[in-house]
Amino acid sequence: MRIHLPTLPAFGAYVALSCLFATAWFTHPAPEHASFAQMNPVRAVADQVAQPIYTSRFASSGLVDFVHSSAVTALPDGSLMAVWFAGTREGAADVQVRSARFDAATGEWGAEQVLATRDSTQQGTGKYIRKLGNPVIALAPDNRLWLFYVSVSMGGWAGSAVNVMVSDDYGRQWSEPRQLITSPFLNISTLVRSAPVFHADGSIGLPVYHEFLGKFAEYLYLSADGDVIDKFRISHGNNSLQPTVVPLDGQRGIALLRYAGNTHHRVLATRTEDAGQTWSEPYPLDPSNPNSSLAAIATPEHGLLVALNDLQDGRFKLSLYGTDAKMDDWRSLRDLDKSPDPEGDTFSPEAYKEIIGREFRGSSGALRQPLEAQFLNNLDSRVCKDQACSFEYEYPYFIRSPDGMYHLVYSWNNTFIKHVTFNDAWLSERAK
Repeated sequence: MRIHLPTLPAFGAYVALSCLFATAWFTHPAPEHASFAQMNPVRAVADQVAQPIYTSRFASSGLVDFVHSSAVTALPDGSLMAVWFAGTREGAADVQVRSARFDAATGEWGAEQVLATRDSTQQGTGKYIRKLGNPVIALAPDNRLWLFYVSVSMGGWAGSAVNVMVSDDYGRQWSEPRQLITSPFLNISTLVRSAPVFHADGSIGLPVYHEFLGKFAEYLYLSADGDVIDKFRISHGNNSLQPTVVPLDGQRGIALLRYAGNTHHRVLATRTEDAGQTWSEPYPLDPSNPNSSLAAIATPEHGLLVALNDLQDGRFKLSLYGTDAKMDDWRSLRDLDKSPDPEGDTFSPEAYKEIIGREFRGSSGALRQPLEAQFLNNLDSRVCKDQACSFEYEYPYFIRSPDGMYHLVYSWNNTFIKHVTFNDAWLSERAK
């Protein structure tokens, strides 16, 4: 195949245009920046406040696809909506962004729905789309539902862009996807993974990160209509990804970062005193982390809950910690899921199916229990290699719903999206 390069005059015009656009991008006047929105008051149910609650269930129901990178949000009627990506493998052309709804009355997750595909994203953005990944979802204070997800047109994840869809009827109908313009240079290498943060005037803070010519985090500042207003660097260099931003009050906040370097092997933290416009130098915290995604959320007692793989290597254990706002005092609250082998070693297919079958029954619920036999029959090709099967729990995502319940979703052995719910009474009991 013969490749036609642009002529020198055309190439020069392209470079001049890029430089002009970049100059305008970096020299635009600083916009007004609103404070973080305050935590909404909890409308707690009396028996939920009094009794410790901890439950687990599966949000997804597919039995064949690889599922990963989930997110969840609470809706005004008490239901939940979760999203994730699913396909034959991460980065495959058949990956879709899927969703399901949780009915609080029945305590069950409903059927899966497809929200975005390569074709729908290509049609909406007018760009060739090679693969999809990492959806996040959040309900804004004005009750508009926002979905952000990653797409790649060329190369690997370093060539990513962020797409946005919005719903005005709580996810029943969605706008066509459009791409956020986050960079003056080909609009590549912006990825999203963690929960959006809302500001007092309805503007949106979107934690994003980059993997092209460095690995670093940024805070993307959007208008209430989802237009890019500004962006602020959270970290620099080549070793931090997937920031989780937790507001503490109107101006102060903490970002926890996935560490991708070779020095600390721990979670990194950085702070803001001006609602995300400037950030302190990242520093390592106590918990170990093997270059894996994590999630955090503020508690009414002004502390944090953090879910992460607290390991030197591997993702065979996902743990829940509590810490103070200074992040000096870390308390292990529960191992959310872990391999029966303390070193994360593999199991034979026979032993693995017996163990994971018990785990499946413990979280399947009435609608998914009949799927056990088919689920176990499909396992060999999904989680076992050369007759060696391993456990993997990763990519947590945290919210607190208006009724005071905490909701955590994560990837369960890359076969299901798992949903864990608990309340403050349970936390108080664990703290003792």
